[in-house]
Amino acid sequence: MTAEDKPFLQVVRGDPSPEEVAALVAVLTARARAAAAARDGGEPRTSRWADRTRLVRATASGGLRPRGPGAWRASGLPR
Repeated sequence: MTAEDKPFLQVVRGDPSPEEVAALVAVLTARARAAAAARDGGEPRTSRWADRTRLVRATASGGLRPRGPGAWRASGLPR
């Protein structure tokens, strides 16, 4: 039996539906592609210090800190 004749996936126990098998194959494929991208270098990783997005001001719902007169008092109030 050659490598091409062997099944990629073999159900040992249970009776999975075709949707369950398709979901499993999709997850395994995504993980294999992510691992291959990591081995090949993928996208360059930047350090947190060099990441310019930290300079972008947060939204009001994202935890905008109080500023201006009375900010020290507002910092102790619940949000």
